[in-house]
Amino acid sequence: MALDFESLTEATSGAVGALVSTTVLYPLDTCKTKYQAEARSHHQQRYRNLSDVLWEAIRHGQVLSLYQGLGTKNLQSVIQQFVYFYGYSFLKRLYLKKSNFKSMGTKANLIVAAAAGACTVLITQPLDTASSKMQTSEFGKSKGLWKTLTEGKWSDAFDGLGISLLLTANPSIQYTVFDQLKNRLLKTNARSSESSPQALSASTAFLLGALSKTIATCLTYPAIRCKVVIQAAEREEEKLTGTQKKAHKTMSRVFCNIWKNEGILGFFKGLHAQILKTVLSSALLLMIKEKITKSTWVMMLALRKYLLTTNTRLKSA
Repeated sequence: MALDFESLTEATSGAVGALVSTTVLYPLDTCKTKYQAEARSHHQQRYRNLSDVLWEAIRHGQVLSLYQGLGTKNLQSVIQQFVYFYGYSFLKRLYLKKSNFKSMGTKANLIVAAAAGACTVLITQPLDTASSKMQTSEFGKSKGLWKTLTEGKWSDAFDGLGISLLLTANPSIQYTVFDQLKNRLLKTNARSSESSPQALSASTAFLLGALSKTIATCLTYPAIRCKVVIQAAEREEEKLTGTQKKAHKTMSRVFCNIWKNEGILGFFKGLHAQILKTVLSSALLLMIKEKITKSTWVMMLALRKYLLTTNTRLKSA
Protein backbone atom coordinates (compact mmCIF):
# COMPACT_ATOMS: atom_id res chain seq x y z
CA MET A 1 0.00 0.00 0.00
CA ALA A 2 1.43 3.39 -1.09
CA LEU A 3 2.33 5.92 1.53
CA ASP A 4 0.08 8.97 1.84
CA PHE A 5 2.83 11.58 1.54
CA GLU A 6 0.54 14.58 2.07
CA SER A 7 -0.81 13.13 5.32
CA LEU A 8 2.73 12.18 6.32
CA THR A 9 3.83 15.78 5.74
CA GLU A 10 1.03 17.10 7.95
CA ALA A 11 1.83 14.55 10.66
CA THR A 12 5.58 15.22 10.67
CA SER A 13 5.27 19.01 10.78
CA GLY A 14 2.61 18.72 13.51
CA ALA A 15 4.82 16.44 15.62
CA VAL A 16 7.81 18.80 15.35
CA GLY A 17 5.60 21.74 16.33
CA ALA A 18 4.31 19.79 19.33
CA LEU A 19 7.81 18.90 20.50
CA VAL A 20 8.99 22.52 20.44
CA SER A 21 5.86 24.04 22.01
CA THR A 22 5.69 21.41 24.78
CA THR A 23 9.34 21.90 25.75
CA VAL A 24 9.20 25.71 25.75
CA LEU A 25 6.02 25.92 27.83
CA TYR A 26 6.50 22.92 30.12
CA PRO A 27 7.15 24.81 33.42
CA LEU A 28 3.89 26.71 32.88
CA ASP A 29 2.16 23.40 32.14
CA THR A 30 3.45 21.89 35.40
CA CYS A 31 2.25 24.88 37.45
CA LYS A 32 -1.13 24.76 35.73
CA THR A 33 -1.60 21.03 36.29
CA LYS A 34 -0.65 21.14 39.99
CA TYR A 35 -2.97 24.11 40.50
CA GLN A 36 -5.88 22.37 38.73
CA ALA A 37 -5.37 19.10 40.60
CA GLU A 38 -6.52 20.49 43.96
CA ALA A 39 -10.18 19.74 44.56
CA ARG A 40 -10.61 21.00 48.11
CA SER A 41 -12.57 23.70 49.88
CA HIS A 42 -11.19 27.23 49.69
CA HIS A 43 -9.69 27.44 53.19
CA GLN A 44 -7.80 24.18 52.67
CA GLN A 45 -6.24 25.10 49.35
CA ARG A 46 -2.50 24.77 49.11
CA TYR A 47 -2.28 27.03 46.09
CA ARG A 48 -4.33 30.23 46.07
CA ASN A 49 -3.25 31.08 42.56
CA LEU A 50 -0.99 29.84 39.78
CA SER A 51 2.07 31.76 40.96
CA ASP A 52 1.99 29.94 44.32
CA VAL A 53 3.18 26.77 42.58
CA LEU A 54 6.16 28.58 41.11
CA TRP A 55 7.07 30.22 44.42
CA GLU A 56 6.88 26.86 46.21
CA ALA A 57 9.40 25.41 43.75
CA ILE A 58 11.70 28.41 44.22
CA ARG A 59 11.34 28.37 48.03
CA HIS A 60 12.37 24.70 48.25
CA GLY A 61 15.14 24.99 45.66
CA GLN A 62 13.27 22.71 43.28
CA VAL A 63 12.99 24.93 40.20
CA LEU A 64 14.27 22.13 37.94
CA SER A 65 11.43 19.96 39.24
CA LEU A 66 9.12 22.11 37.14
CA TYR A 67 10.47 19.94 34.32
CA GLN A 68 9.65 16.61 35.99
CA GLY A 69 7.95 14.36 33.45
CA LEU A 70 9.14 16.42 30.46
CA GLY A 71 10.43 13.37 28.59
CA THR A 72 7.11 11.55 28.98
CA LYS A 73 5.15 14.64 27.99
CA ASN A 74 7.31 15.16 24.90
CA LEU A 75 6.90 11.53 23.91
CA GLN A 76 3.14 11.84 24.36
CA SER A 77 2.97 15.11 22.43
CA VAL A 78 4.97 13.84 19.46
CA ILE A 79 2.99 10.60 19.17
CA GLN A 80 -0.30 12.40 19.82
CA GLN A 81 0.22 15.11 17.23
CA PHE A 82 1.72 12.74 14.64
CA VAL A 83 -1.19 10.29 14.93
CA TYR A 84 -3.76 13.08 15.07
CA PHE A 85 -2.50 15.08 12.11
CA TYR A 86 -1.90 11.96 10.00
CA GLY A 87 -5.35 10.59 10.83
CA TYR A 88 -7.06 13.94 10.32
CA SER A 89 -5.34 14.64 6.99
CA PHE A 90 -5.87 11.07 5.74
CA LEU A 91 -9.57 10.96 6.69
CA LYS A 92 -10.14 14.44 5.27
CA ARG A 93 -8.64 13.53 1.91
CA LEU A 94 -10.53 10.23 1.90
CA TYR A 95 -13.80 12.06 2.55
CA LEU A 96 -13.19 14.58 -0.24
CA LYS A 97 -12.24 11.78 -2.63
CA LYS A 98 -15.32 9.69 -1.86
CA SER A 99 -17.74 12.63 -1.79
CA ASN A 100 -16.25 14.42 -4.83
CA PHE A 101 -16.51 17.71 -2.90
CA LYS A 102 -13.86 20.41 -3.28
CA SER A 103 -14.02 21.42 0.37
CA MET A 104 -15.24 20.00 3.67
CA GLY A 105 -18.19 21.50 5.55
CA THR A 106 -18.22 22.23 9.26
CA LYS A 107 -20.23 19.11 10.25
CA ALA A 108 -18.01 16.74 8.24
CA ASN A 109 -14.93 18.50 9.60
CA LEU A 110 -16.08 17.96 13.19
CA ILE A 111 -16.76 14.26 12.57
CA VAL A 112 -13.39 13.68 10.91
CA ALA A 113 -11.55 15.58 13.65
CA ALA A 114 -13.40 13.61 16.37
CA ALA A 115 -12.55 10.29 14.72
CA ALA A 116 -8.87 11.22 14.48
CA GLY A 117 -8.94 12.41 18.09
CA ALA A 118 -10.50 9.18 19.37
CA CYS A 119 -7.79 7.08 17.71
CA THR A 120 -5.14 9.33 19.21
CA VAL A 121 -6.56 9.08 22.74
CA LEU A 122 -6.66 5.28 22.70
CA ILE A 123 -2.99 5.15 21.74
CA THR A 124 -1.60 7.87 24.04
CA GLN A 125 -3.80 7.63 27.18
CA PRO A 126 -1.22 5.75 29.33
CA LEU A 127 1.38 8.44 28.56
CA ASP A 128 -1.15 11.17 29.35
CA THR A 129 -1.93 9.59 32.73
CA ALA A 130 1.75 9.07 33.55
CA SER A 131 2.72 12.65 32.68
CA SER A 132 -0.12 14.03 34.84
CA LYS A 133 1.00 11.90 37.81
CA MET A 134 4.60 13.05 37.36
CA GLN A 135 3.63 16.71 37.20
CA THR A 136 1.39 16.56 40.28
CA SER A 137 3.89 14.60 42.39
CA GLU A 138 5.70 16.46 45.15
CA PHE A 139 8.60 18.46 43.75
CA GLY A 140 11.68 16.26 43.50
CA LYS A 141 9.72 13.04 44.17
CA SER A 142 8.50 12.25 40.67
CA LYS A 143 9.02 8.64 39.55
CA GLY A 144 10.16 7.44 36.14
CA LEU A 145 7.79 6.54 33.32
CA TRP A 146 7.95 2.77 33.76
CA LYS A 147 7.60 2.91 37.56
CA THR A 148 4.70 5.34 37.26
CA LEU A 149 2.88 3.07 34.82
CA THR A 150 3.50 -0.14 36.79
CA GLU A 151 3.01 0.98 40.39
CA GLY A 152 -0.71 0.18 40.31
CA LYS A 153 -3.04 -1.89 38.18
CA TRP A 154 -2.63 -1.72 34.41
CA SER A 155 -6.14 -0.27 34.21
CA ASP A 156 -4.89 2.72 36.25
CA ALA A 157 -2.89 3.77 33.20
CA PHE A 158 -6.20 4.47 31.49
CA ASP A 159 -7.62 6.66 34.25
CA GLY A 160 -9.76 9.36 32.71
CA LEU A 161 -10.10 7.54 29.38
CA GLY A 162 -13.82 8.25 29.18
CA ILE A 163 -13.26 11.97 29.74
CA SER A 164 -10.35 11.97 27.30
CA LEU A 165 -12.63 10.52 24.63
CA LEU A 166 -15.20 13.17 25.49
CA LEU A 167 -12.49 15.81 25.20
CA THR A 168 -11.81 14.83 21.58
CA ALA A 169 -14.38 17.55 21.03
CA ASN A 170 -11.68 20.04 22.09
CA PRO A 171 -9.22 19.52 19.21
CA SER A 172 -12.18 18.85 16.94
CA ILE A 173 -13.53 22.33 17.66
CA GLN A 174 -10.06 23.87 17.62
CA TYR A 175 -8.87 22.47 14.30
CA THR A 176 -12.27 22.87 12.66
CA VAL A 177 -12.33 26.58 13.56
CA PHE A 178 -8.68 26.92 12.50
CA ASP A 179 -9.22 25.05 9.23
CA GLN A 180 -12.33 27.00 8.29
CA LEU A 181 -10.69 30.36 9.03
CA LYS A 182 -7.53 29.31 7.21
CA ASN A 183 -9.47 28.22 4.11
CA ARG A 184 -11.36 31.51 4.05
CA LEU A 185 -8.16 33.53 4.31
CA LEU A 186 -6.27 31.60 1.67
CA LYS A 187 -9.30 31.11 -0.62
CA THR A 188 -7.66 28.02 -2.01
CA ASN A 189 -8.78 26.03 -5.03
CA ALA A 190 -8.12 22.33 -5.48
CA ARG A 191 -4.39 21.92 -5.95
CA SER A 192 -2.52 19.27 -7.88
CA SER A 193 -0.81 16.51 -5.94
CA GLU A 194 2.63 17.78 -6.96
CA SER A 195 2.21 21.40 -5.88
CA SER A 196 3.58 22.75 -2.64
CA PRO A 197 0.91 23.21 0.07
CA GLN A 198 -0.05 26.83 0.70
CA ALA A 199 0.73 28.15 4.15
CA LEU A 200 -0.31 31.03 6.38
CA SER A 201 2.16 33.63 7.57
CA ALA A 202 3.60 32.97 11.04
CA SER A 203 1.69 35.84 12.68
CA THR A 204 -1.63 34.89 11.07
CA ALA A 205 -1.23 31.23 12.00
CA PHE A 206 -0.41 32.26 15.59
CA LEU A 207 -3.52 34.45 15.88
CA LEU A 208 -5.84 31.88 14.32
CA GLY A 209 -4.36 29.17 16.54
CA ALA A 210 -4.90 31.28 19.64
CA LEU A 211 -8.47 32.14 18.73
CA SER A 212 -9.48 28.59 17.84
CA LYS A 213 -7.95 27.11 21.01
CA THR A 214 -9.57 29.71 23.26
CA ILE A 215 -13.00 28.82 21.92
CA ALA A 216 -12.39 25.08 22.33
CA THR A 217 -10.95 25.44 25.85
CA CYS A 218 -13.81 27.55 27.21
CA LEU A 219 -16.40 25.06 25.93
CA THR A 220 -14.71 21.95 27.34
CA TYR A 221 -12.94 23.19 30.50
CA PRO A 222 -15.14 21.54 33.20
CA ALA A 223 -14.25 18.13 31.74
CA ILE A 224 -10.57 19.11 31.56
CA ARG A 225 -10.56 20.01 35.27
CA CYS A 226 -12.20 16.72 36.25
CA LYS A 227 -9.70 14.71 34.20
CA VAL A 228 -6.71 16.37 35.87
CA VAL A 229 -8.12 15.61 39.33
CA ILE A 230 -8.70 11.97 38.37
CA GLN A 231 -5.17 11.53 37.00
CA ALA A 232 -3.36 13.47 39.73
CA ALA A 233 -0.76 11.70 41.83
CA GLU A 234 -1.88 10.52 45.28
CA ARG A 235 -1.07 13.13 47.91
CA GLU A 236 0.51 12.22 51.24
CA GLU A 237 -2.65 13.21 53.12
CA GLU A 238 -4.76 11.04 50.81
CA LYS A 239 -2.74 7.94 51.65
CA LEU A 240 -4.23 8.04 55.13
CA THR A 241 -7.67 7.18 53.76
CA GLY A 242 -8.12 4.64 51.01
CA THR A 243 -11.59 5.88 50.17
CA GLN A 244 -10.48 9.28 48.94
CA LYS A 245 -8.20 7.88 46.29
CA LYS A 246 -10.99 5.62 45.03
CA ALA A 247 -13.31 8.61 44.91
CA HIS A 248 -10.96 10.31 42.50
CA LYS A 249 -11.21 7.42 40.06
CA THR A 250 -14.68 8.16 38.76
CA MET A 251 -16.09 11.14 36.91
CA SER A 252 -19.25 11.25 39.03
CA ARG A 253 -17.32 11.28 42.36
CA VAL A 254 -14.96 14.01 41.19
CA PHE A 255 -17.87 16.04 39.85
CA CYS A 256 -19.71 15.76 43.19
CA ASN A 257 -16.58 16.62 45.21
CA ILE A 258 -15.91 19.76 43.19
CA TRP A 259 -19.58 20.80 43.39
CA LYS A 260 -19.70 20.19 47.16
CA ASN A 261 -16.38 21.80 48.10
CA GLU A 262 -16.01 24.57 45.54
CA GLY A 263 -19.38 25.20 43.95
CA ILE A 264 -20.04 25.82 40.27
CA LEU A 265 -17.04 28.13 39.98
CA GLY A 266 -14.85 25.20 40.98
CA PHE A 267 -15.38 23.64 37.55
CA PHE A 268 -13.61 26.66 36.08
CA LYS A 269 -10.75 26.85 38.60
CA GLY A 270 -7.56 27.46 36.66
CA LEU A 271 -9.37 28.35 33.42
CA HIS A 272 -7.14 31.40 32.93
CA ALA A 273 -4.05 29.23 33.38
CA GLN A 274 -5.42 26.60 30.99
CA ILE A 275 -6.17 29.22 28.35
CA LEU A 276 -2.76 30.86 28.78
CA LYS A 277 -0.89 27.58 28.44
CA THR A 278 -2.98 25.87 25.78
CA VAL A 279 -3.44 28.97 23.65
CA LEU A 280 0.29 29.70 23.64
CA SER A 281 1.09 26.02 23.05
CA SER A 282 -1.43 25.51 20.24
CA ALA A 283 -0.67 28.82 18.58
CA LEU A 284 3.07 28.07 18.71
CA LEU A 285 2.48 24.53 17.44
CA LEU A 286 0.36 25.67 14.49
CA MET A 287 2.75 28.52 13.68
CA ILE A 288 5.72 26.13 13.55
CA LYS A 289 3.68 23.58 11.61
CA GLU A 290 2.66 26.14 9.00
CA LYS A 291 6.22 27.41 8.59
CA ILE A 292 7.87 24.01 8.15
CA THR A 293 5.12 22.43 6.02
CA LYS A 294 6.69 23.57 2.74
CA SER A 295 10.18 22.33 3.61
CA THR A 296 8.73 19.07 4.94
CA TRP A 297 6.73 18.70 1.72
CA VAL A 298 9.92 19.10 -0.36
CA MET A 299 11.62 16.43 1.75
CA MET A 300 8.66 14.09 1.26
CA LEU A 301 8.74 14.63 -2.52
CA ALA A 302 12.46 13.83 -2.52
CA LEU A 303 11.78 10.70 -0.45
CA ARG A 304 9.01 9.61 -2.81
CA LYS A 305 11.22 10.09 -5.88
CA TYR A 306 13.99 8.12 -4.19
CA LEU A 307 11.61 5.27 -3.35
CA LEU A 308 10.19 5.24 -6.89
CA THR A 309 13.67 5.22 -8.41
CA THR A 310 14.80 2.42 -6.08
CA ASN A 311 11.67 0.41 -6.85
CA THR A 312 12.20 0.83 -10.62
CA ARG A 313 15.83 -0.33 -10.37
CA LEU A 314 14.83 -3.39 -8.36
CA LYS A 315 12.20 -4.35 -10.92
CA SER A 316 14.59 -3.93 -13.84
CA ALA A 317 17.35 -5.90 -12.11
